[in-house]
Amino acid sequence: MLTIFSIPKPFSGHIGIIQRNAIKSWFRLHPACEIILCGNEPGIEEVVTEFGAKWIPDLARNEYGTPLLNSAFDQVQQVASHPLLCYVNADILLLRDFIEALQKIYFRQFLMVGQRWNIDITEPLDFAPINWDKKLREYVASHGVLFSPMGIDFFVFPRDSLLGRLPPFAVGRPGWDNWFIYKTRQLGIPVIDVTKTVTVVHQNHDYAHVPYRIDKKWNGPEADWNRQLMGCEWWNYLFSIADATHIMTSQGLQLTLGRDSLQRHWQTLPILFPKTKPLISIVNRIIQLL
Repeated sequence: MLTIFSIPKPFSGHIGIIQRNAIKSWFRLHPACEIILCGNEPGIEEVVTEFGAKWIPDLARNEYGTPLLNSAFDQVQQVASHPLLCYVNADILLLRDFIEALQKIYFRQFLMVGQRWNIDITEPLDFAPINWDKKLREYVASHGVLFSPMGIDFFVFPRDSLLGRLPPFAVGRPGWDNWFIYKTRQLGIPVIDVTKTVTVVHQNHDYAHVPYRIDKKWNGPEADWNRQLMGCEWWNYLFSIADATHIMTSQGLQLTLGRDSLQRHWQTLPILFPKTKPLISIVNRIIQLL
């Protein structure tokens, strides 16, 4: 059903612990998923062998040695065994409700996203108990913090997606995830927010791995590169999970028809479809006169 792929960092120290936690959680999804790890960072070959994952070692990189996302996406689409693909950051824990939500989506073309819950984890998790999923969910409910809709840590989409080739964005640097939602919306493909029904867990970490950063996270020359790829008015393309066209609820899919959502959809129409600018300008003037 689903091929999950990721581009891990080196498997050392705290990052190594939380990445192994994440991968273990992916292997416990049901129905079983195909797992593909991309890149040749230290420790990845041993992890691939240990877990029985597929491996794409050779990725294109930028001048700072950071893997480029288009290289991973292109190669995964060629070798994946399943019709659905999921790109996920290597520090993200996925629980059983992830597949349950995916099975409720009836669109042929779609993009599934959702907000993450941030928690501090410093030790290997025990996945042996039959109720590990329930215990982790309870821990997140009492200790987790729901992150902003601006951060997107996973994308599920068909292998034959109409999105086409991804620009050579640097992985783990800002902007590309927001652009991904913008591009999907521009193509008229449904974007589905599963935050209400799916618990996606981000294990907190520092950003010491980012070279030449100028703040505590990832701003610097690589962030500037990603923004340049987005276009000269890159800030217009910073779409978020709040720009989803549908939400997944316990009753199934629903259109995003709330006041805030409709206002946002109206504001982004000229960005998504520039030919609508004159009409929207006229309508806005009329509204101001009423």
